[in-house]
This record gives sequence, structure tokens and C-alpha cells, in this order.
Amino acid sequence: MGQVFAANIESALEQIERKQELLRQNERLEEFAGVVSHDLRNPLTVAQGYLALARQEGLPEQFDRIEEAHDRMERIIDDVLYLAREGDAIGETEAVSLSAAIDAAWTIASDESVSANLVIADDLCAVTAYYGRLCQLLENIFRNAIDHAGPDVTVTVERTESGFAVADDGPGIPAAERDRAFERGYSTREAGTGYGLHIVAEIVAAHGWDVRVTESDAGGARFEISDTDLA
Repeated sequence: MGQVFAANIESALEQIERKQELLRQNERLEEFAGVVSHDLRNPLTVAQGYLALARQEGLPEQFDRIEEAHDRMERIIDDVLYLAREGDAIGETEAVSLSAAIDAAWTIASDESVSANLVIADDLCAVTAYYGRLCQLLENIFRNAIDHAGPDVTVTVERTESGFAVADDGPGIPAAERDRAFERGYSTREAGTGYGLHIVAEIVAAHGWDVRVTESDAGGARFEISDTDLA
């Protein structure tokens, strides 16, 4: 009798897990549908408008605008697919060199901004994390700094009491808007996708960490990732 009862409990728990996973998948599908119907429509309309002008006049700046619109659509698609595929799940964690992850992420994020500066503290240690997701987290914060502060931005990564922080010398995020910084679709730039920092929050949550944004010493943005398991 006890074995039957235990089997029934196990079966019920499995059904609950499946239902929860289906709910998560449905939420991601709804999010993707919202992006396709709204976020992608705007840059597509811009590209179509400038393409019509380019056909009439053929000015180089109009082709540049078309390229920018297409680039923005590509970034949105990449971000949303990342969320749809990865969501709040991570692979097996291990001790990861924070410095190595920073170098890998910076190489990608600063590819077109050779004048951007990166300052890494000497006392950074390893963290228990999934390497690929940690790199994505850092890359998104770096891209946010470069996009908002410009190609001459200086980004600093330092150790904190319970994790690490990434700061820049850009315009920062107004105090009244910091609570919204990690919301899906939120951006202070017209060309922004609104998904970069949302992905950061997803990765942080998947690891069981915490993240908040404050003001850096230079008046820019400072992202503090805390409650990390320092290895």
C-alpha cells in the first residue's frame, strides 16, 4: 500500500512539473509573439520607408538608415531567441575564472568600439557559474555601456563583498527609472532592443544571484551582482 501511495505522489509531482514547464513555455511563446507583432514591426517600418526613399533618390545616408534598422531587427531576434531557448535554465555550474569570462565577453562586446577602455581589478576571483551564461551576462552589460556612453567609454570591473560590480563613466540611469532597467522591452535609447538587461536579470536569477543598478563614482551606471558563490 505504501509503495502504491508513494508512486501516486511521484506521478502527481511529475504532472505538476510538466504543467509548470508548459506554462513557462507558453509565457515564452507569448513574449516572442509580442516581439514579432510590435518590436520588430517598428524597425521594419523604418527600413521600408527609407528603402522607398532610396529607390527615388539613392542617397547613401538612406541606405545607412536601412542597414541600422536591419541591424536592430537582428539584435532583437538574437535576444528573443536566446530567451526562448535558454530562459531561466542553466547547465552544470563550476568554478569559473571571472577574469577569463570578462576577457571573452569584452572581445565580443567591444568589437566595433576599439577606443573603449576596460579596467579589471587585480583581486577578482573565481565564481561558481555556468561559463556560457556568465559570458552572456557580462557581454550584455558591456554592450549597454558602449551603446549608452559611446565608443570612448571606460568600463571597470571590481570585486565586492559578495560578488562583483561593473561600472562605466557614461550618462547612467536616472534613479527614478532604475527599478525598470531590467524589464523586458525597457530601453532609454530609440535604437535599443530593450532585452539586453532583461537577459542579464534572467541569467542572474538562474544562478540564484541578485542584481541591482546604482550610480558609479563617475556618474555612470554601476551594476552590482551579489550573492554569488565565490570559488
